[in-house]
Formats: sequence, structure tokens, C-alpha cells
Amino acid sequence: MTIDIVILAAGKGTRMHSDLPKVLHPIGGVPMLARVIDAARLLGEVSITVVVGHGADLVRERFADSGVQFVEQAEQLGTGHAVAQAIPNFRKGSTVLVLYGDVPLVRSGTLQSLLSASDKGPALLSVEVANPAGYGRIVRDDAGRVLEIVEEKDADADTLAIREINTGILAAPAELLAEWLPQLSNDNAQKEYYLTDVVARSVAEGIAVTGVRASDPLEVAGINSRAQQAELERALQRRQAGALMAAGVTLLDPTRLDIRGRLNCGTDVCIDINCIFEGEVTLGNGVEIGPNCLLKNCTLADGVRVEANSVIEDARVGQACTVGPFARLRPGTELAEGAKVGNFVETKKAQIGRGSKVNHLSYVGDAIVGEGVNIGAGTITCNYDGVNKFRTEIGDGAFIGSNTALVAPVSVGAGATVGAGSTITREVGDEELAVARGRQRNITGWQRPSKKS
Repeated sequence: MTIDIVILAAGKGTRMHSDLPKVLHPIGGVPMLARVIDAARLLGEVSITVVVGHGADLVRERFADSGVQFVEQAEQLGTGHAVAQAIPNFRKGSTVLVLYGDVPLVRSGTLQSLLSASDKGPALLSVEVANPAGYGRIVRDDAGRVLEIVEEKDADADTLAIREINTGILAAPAELLAEWLPQLSNDNAQKEYYLTDVVARSVAEGIAVTGVRASDPLEVAGINSRAQQAELERALQRRQAGALMAAGVTLLDPTRLDIRGRLNCGTDVCIDINCIFEGEVTLGNGVEIGPNCLLKNCTLADGVRVEANSVIEDARVGQACTVGPFARLRPGTELAEGAKVGNFVETKKAQIGRGSKVNHLSYVGDAIVGEGVNIGAGTITCNYDGVNKFRTEIGDGAFIGSNTALVAPVSVGAGATVGAGSTITREVGDEELAVARGRQRNITGWQRPSKKS
């Protein structure tokens, strides 16, 4: 089957009260339109056309490298008019699937069922809801074929009792839509051209319309307000949490988890409460993440433990490392196997060697640290002179005493020791002891200052 996807994304989203086009607002850390495009691509080799209008330039810019085509709906004249703008992109013999850029949770499996039902005529996606107030009702014949969509204001008592509603998502042969869409009428209160009128046209011509029911109302729910955005955000997070647990991940509270990108987990992973995962995050086997952690675009190897309140961004953490609590690994950090970065330690563009320890209250940036190094509390690499960055190198087995300042560019040799409180400004050789601090003086008989009366 040749599939042409049309995604309607021209609306302003007035109730969002934002300068940002509605379809660019995030769900799960990415624009809601991106989620619709991703679902469409799972259907196979498809052609995707996005109909833009309000904020068209911003939408084009955001998806410039996505491989989709754009057409513009200069005037907002209804859904039928919007789809008609994409007619030049319809391929001969294709099936057209109409989606909405503000319906981000639709599943590709549901769409595939809809496409399978549209081989001879239109197929529309419906859903049953507990409270159908405000929605058009789906009227079927005794054989289950769709006869019409009746708007609530036009419905009688029997029709109002129907709980099956129209989602607006529709699939139909391209030739039929190309013929019918230009002939739609705007003879209605809103003076708009409705895509749903295609159903009446199809029935009138004796072409059966198939209705396919979605199983989950939230899957086909649209976003028109901040409240609806928040509701679908939580629905997405519940869906993602459920998928993780089904794959064997332990979530100590699945309601307190946010995945704003893609989270890949090995076996026996345990994630505590209030953790956020952004971008592309990979957790190896046996990884444990403590509470209140933020991980972004990072890879953690097998057996890593991240203690509470730690932040890891654009970093690679080797096997059996320990991070935190209250640690921050900034971009470019690489920890080798068994390394430890402890509480209130910040690293940036730092390679920490196998088994090395930066236990507490230190900053290590633009540094290469060898294996088996111990860096004492309060140590900093002074890597920035206000204009340029410089590197610090620390050899295998070195010991850096507490409250040391390593003024880059500088190197400390293998097996060297730096005395606590030192400011190191030049090379320390292998096995050397460096002490760079003022001589202590004890003054007897010194009178402590007192307040004047």
C-alpha cells in the first residue's frame, strides 16, 4: 500500500496563550508534532505532508531536516480546506491518512488498523467515551457501517445517547479525496469546509464508510489548552512507565517518573522517585538511580550507582562507578571503571581514570586523571583565565591533598603527592611531594579585637 500522510498543523492554539505555535509545544520533551510524525513513520515507507498556517516559519524551521513536505493554509477555512491544500502531493493509487499535529499520543498500531479498513473507501477513527458532550456522534447502520456524523446541536435524543464520537482521523483513497475535497460546501454556521462532509458524500455515492474504534480515548485526545497538555503529558508518562516495568525495570513509584526523550534500560535496573531522563539515555544492567536525579544524553555502564540528587549530562560513566549524592557531571565527563565522584563534586570535560576517587567538595574541569588517583576535598582545577581554557593532567596513583588549587596548564606525575592547602602552578614530577603554601607562624600574647564601648 502506498501511503500519503497529511498532518494538519495550521492552528494557532488561542487557548494556549502562547507565541509558540501549538504543535511545537512539548509532550515528553519533544514537540507534539514530532510525536505524530514518529507514529506516521512507523507505518512504513510513507510520504508526509504537514499543513502549516499560524507560525508556519517556526514550524518549518524546527522540522527543516525531518524529510517532511510543507504546504501552507493561508486562511483557516476548516479541516476539509486544509487537507485540500495537500492534494498536489497525493500520489497515484495511494491511500491518504489524515492526522492532527495536536493529537500526539496516537499509536501506529491503531493507524495501521484504520489503513487496513480503507482499501475500498473511507475509514474513520472513532472512540467511545463516557461523556460524549460536545462531540459529533457516529451513526451506524445495522451492519456496522458508518452512515453519518451528526453534530451535537443537530442531534435528536436517540442520537445524543450514542457514546461513539468522531476523532477526525480519516483514511481514504487519494482519488476519492482529490475529487470530493474541492466540491465541499461551507454552507454552515462557521462558514468552513469540513473534512467530515466526506462521509456524507461517500454514503450518497454508495461507497461504504468503515468505522474503526480506538481502544483508548487519550490516544485520540487533542490538545487545546495548558490543562489538556498537562493531562496528556501524564498519560504519556504512564504509558512509558508501563512499558519499562513490562520490560523488567523496577520503578519505586511509576507515577513519579519523567522521560523526555528515549530511555534504554538493561536488565535489573532500579529507578527511585522523581527522576527525569532527557534526550537519549542508556542504562546498563544492574544500574541503580537514586531519588531526584536528572540524566540527559548520557550512557551508564553495568553496575553503576547514582546516589540522590545528582545531575549527569552528556557524559559517559563506566562499569561499577558511583556518582553522588549531589554530584554534577557536566558535558564531556568520562568515568572509567570503578571511578567514584562523590557528594558536591562537579566535573566538566574531565576523564577520570579507573578506580580514581573525587569524593567530595571538588571541581575537576578540562582534566585528564589517571588510574587510582585520590583527589581530596576542596580541590579545584583552575582551568580558565577569563579568556581561554587550559588542561590539568594527573598521573596514575597520584594523591592530591585537600583544599588544593591546580592552576592549569599543569601536570602532576604518577605517584606524586600534593600537600593539603597547596596552590600548584608548575609541574610536579613522578613520585615527588609538592607543598606550596605559606609558612605557619604562631604569635603568643596576641590580643583579639574587642568592640568599642
